[in-house]
Amino acid sequence: MLSAEKNRTLTQVGAGTPMGELLRRYWNPVAAVSDLETNAIKPVRIMGEDLVVYRDLSGTYGLIARHCRHRAADLAYGTVEKCGLRGHYHGWMYDEKGQCIEQPFEEKFDPEGRLKKRIRTTAYPVQAKSGLLWAYLGPQPAPLLPDWEPFSWKNGFVQIVFAEVPCNWLQAQENSIDPVHFEWMHENWSTRLKGKTGPYSPAHLKLGFDEFDFGFVYKRVREGSDESDPLWATGRVCLWPNGFFLGEHFEWRVPVDDENMLSVTWSFIRVPRESEPYEQKSIPAWTSPIKDPQTGRWITTHVINQDIIAWVGQGRIADRTKENLGASDRGISLIRKQLFKDLDAVADGNDPKGLIRDPQINKRVELPNIGRKLYTEGMTLAQYREHPFWKQLLEDFRWHYGQPQEVRREFRRAMGLETENSQAPSP
Repeated sequence: MLSAEKNRTLTQVGAGTPMGELLRRYWNPVAAVSDLETNAIKPVRIMGEDLVVYRDLSGTYGLIARHCRHRAADLAYGTVEKCGLRGHYHGWMYDEKGQCIEQPFEEKFDPEGRLKKRIRTTAYPVQAKSGLLWAYLGPQPAPLLPDWEPFSWKNGFVQIVFAEVPCNWLQAQENSIDPVHFEWMHENWSTRLKGKTGPYSPAHLKLGFDEFDFGFVYKRVREGSDESDPLWATGRVCLWPNGFFLGEHFEWRVPVDDENMLSVTWSFIRVPRESEPYEQKSIPAWTSPIKDPQTGRWITTHVINQDIIAWVGQGRIADRTKENLGASDRGISLIRKQLFKDLDAVADGNDPKGLIRDPQINKRVELPNIGRKLYTEGMTLAQYREHPFWKQLLEDFRWHYGQPQEVRREFRRAMGLETENSQAPSP
């Protein structure tokens, strides 16, 4: 367990808090590139700050404070210009660096722009990469935005899924280094949800945890397997500081504020060899519902929806003074210790774990990956249909509930499952 003081230290993410300052040292995904294709401005909230991300008419992305420095008009209702974002109330305009560059009425009486030169709003760097818009809220010089190897994979159907989750980021991230929950929540509980009483899934027999440059790897041996199994030999990645990597998809737990987080999933599904070469023109993004609107209960049918139930069940901010950790929680202890090490490093003016500053290192950075050969070499459609895991993804996006029909249709066309004019099944 943790003391109340240490729990607050790990869970408070606002500017000026220790954890808030630590998490600001990393790039975080805040929106999708496709979000701005239909509306060039999107309000976002990250680590307690209300901001807007936009793409101006020249194609430049910006991330600035949501409210105008004049009289607090909401810039989410502004308009984009060739070189900035203009407020709808009195026309004040800001560039991507936060500088006020136009004040239409005031400039008539202040042609030298003395007021305009003094006005600067909060602004943060933002970069587009692999369909996501990434924000950096920390001090300069910023580290490099990681170029993870899967971002360069070819012949894949990529989609981005958001879920707005009413809990603190840390209880979601602790789930990323908790192997035993797969046995019970995603397998045994799923069996019971389907009305069956068994058989229960193979039990965990052995757990292992290794640290590497970009996080931790957890390993496991279950009944019927041994240490030659990839789940032990390679393992799964708790990506530092707030990510998870399972081979064909990433998940990030982005703090919105102390009591809310944005779950971001980036999923890659390689098309069958018969459909190659395949080039995706635009990466779709969608938001997954997490509650049934008719019953008000959490949705239980999909993997990450099940995770969400575990996260929110601990309350908005988990009270770690009341927990009782056991042998299955060694990974939880490891990442908490590392977070406190990182907090000390930042307080001393040093970099925390996992930052990349060398451009020579930041080229298709590899992570431990059980399925790399499949994702880089592919399978035939017949092999997909016979595969115990991948055949499920042909029929349903098993990670999140609520995949929109148009995304499902695009996926089926990419996979060679239907012609362009045929209809996709409802999710």
